[in-house]
Amino acid sequence: MSLKHIWAVTLKELRHIRRDWMTLFLVTLTPTALLFLMAYAVTVEIRHVPIAVLDYDRSPTSRAFIQQITVSDDLELYQQVSSMDEIEDLLLRSEIKAAVVIPPAFESELLAMSGIPLQVIVDGTEPQSGGFAVDRIGARTEQFASELLAEQLRARGIQLESLQALDLRVRTWYNPNLEAKVDLVPGLISMVLGLPGMSVALTLAREREHGTLEQLLATPIGRAELLVGKMLPYVISGLVNLLLTTAAAMLWFGVPFRGNFLLYVVLSTAYFLAILSIGMLIGVFTRTQAASMALSFLVIFFPGFFLTGIFFPITSMPPIVRMEAMILPGTHYAIITRGIYTIGVGLDVLWPNGLAMVGLGIAFTAVAALFFKKKLG
Repeated sequence: MSLKHIWAVTLKELRHIRRDWMTLFLVTLTPTALLFLMAYAVTVEIRHVPIAVLDYDRSPTSRAFIQQITVSDDLELYQQVSSMDEIEDLLLRSEIKAAVVIPPAFESELLAMSGIPLQVIVDGTEPQSGGFAVDRIGARTEQFASELLAEQLRARGIQLESLQALDLRVRTWYNPNLEAKVDLVPGLISMVLGLPGMSVALTLAREREHGTLEQLLATPIGRAELLVGKMLPYVISGLVNLLLTTAAAMLWFGVPFRGNFLLYVVLSTAYFLAILSIGMLIGVFTRTQAASMALSFLVIFFPGFFLTGIFFPITSMPPIVRMEAMILPGTHYAIITRGIYTIGVGLDVLWPNGLAMVGLGIAFTAVAALFFKKKLG
């Protein structure tokens, strides 16, 4: 394998990327733009869920309870109604996502400690908002009942400390506030940085469509040299995207970076080689850019949603699916990005994932070189 031949192909591909503004945008700015789009789409926190309240009791306790469940901006009291028909009308017009029905005996039964008589009606057409409302209402109902019980016990001269059988102390490491972005943004970075793999899949198809592959086939450049030379420019663009997405994660989203940046660059380079080798393999077997793009989306981008552990834990998947997930470079890179960003782990922990990506890159490149024939047709 000649380094001179590889560099010649690399320069040719770099010139093409520089002259074609669409390709330049795809390989340099699209991953960062997609990171912003997906981060805001996925990590949006639910706020201002409209609810209605039907208070049959109309007691000081029920009014205090209504104030308790709407104390924060996550649940918004849209309207206090006077009948079930009004609740049904509001649900039909999608003006509320949940309704709380307080029965007539609410205060008396609650003070008698005979239970909390309460009904919650949820709009099942939007389970996320409805489930969120149920969780918040349930938590604040328990808090309200506990505070009311504490007041009664103090009035009777009973010290609360004598009733505490459990002293539970919870500490959350690495993400004390349990912010979704701290976990999701590094995972999304591992997915959007796979876009150069889709770009390199188009390069051979583009050469075939434009007829320039004939000129390359007439040169003494070998199969592996041609493929590696075409991959290297996209490794460079991937490293540029690495800097852009890291800056966006830290400066815009406020995600901490606790690991070694040099190690992050080295492991990211291994990931780019692995994902680009898959893209090159796709380019070997496809003849048109449309086919390359469609197959790249199905093989590279689509599995990033479901099989890399970004949104669904790998441990909860069936054994055969877990095996499939581990042959994807994105699975290993998602572990690396989350580990370096959130925890700050080093090579002593991440070396198996790095080694797996190197092995996958070598294997896919070898298969691509094996099936790539220096002849037309």
